[in-house]
Amino acid sequence: MQEIIEAAVSGGRSIAESCLNSPTIKRLIYTASVLGAPPLTKDGFDVKSCVDETYWTHVDVASTHGRQYMRTYTISKTLAKKEALRYDGEANANGGKLEVVSLACGLVGGVTLLPSVPSSVAAMFSQLIGNSSTLAGLEYMEQLLGSVPMVHIDDVCEARVFCMEKPSMAGRFNCAAANPTLTQIAAHFRDNYPQYQIPEEVMGEKEEGLACMGQQQTGEDGF
Repeated sequence: MQEIIEAAVSGGRSIAESCLNSPTIKRLIYTASVLGAPPLTKDGFDVKSCVDETYWTHVDVASTHGRQYMRTYTISKTLAKKEALRYDGEANANGGKLEVVSLACGLVGGVTLLPSVPSSVAAMFSQLIGNSSTLAGLEYMEQLLGSVPMVHIDDVCEARVFCMEKPSMAGRFNCAAANPTLTQIAAHFRDNYPQYQIPEEVMGEKEEGLACMGQQQTGEDGF
């Protein structure tokens, strides 16, 4: 576990330092995960109704949820993102300042060019196809985030283009189009695909999830 976390942080640092050493790179756009910015309070029990750029995953709280590989993934993504953002405003090789943008994406769905189904897409259909492994991932997201934030791959691409085309930009941004709960996802499948049976045990328990996710720029310190 610790080796994976250290490798992720080291990778974020290496990318940022490579950008600083390049005379042509002005901005680093770091694709991250909303798992790094949950509304869960530090005690791990309460979920606030809205998330903005000030929210970070409490590592000790994350370590009490889900399976070990899920906890490791969450902690590594959180710390790697913090490491990358630390380089925002640092002097680069051409005498300017590097801008670092963190784009925290929800569970990504949509058409793929891959020869196999991406794990994020498979997770979205967990309740429909009865995949207990990917369903555990959805349950973990709901535990940590209060919902299952989702975004289409087209929206992620447009968000990245937006981040590239702005004259000046830096900070943390959340990228999610919807924040349904497991109950709401299952209800959608039942309403639109009645030919498929969804067992009650995978329907979820929460009827209301996270109300919104802020998409605001950070302060001068990059957090």
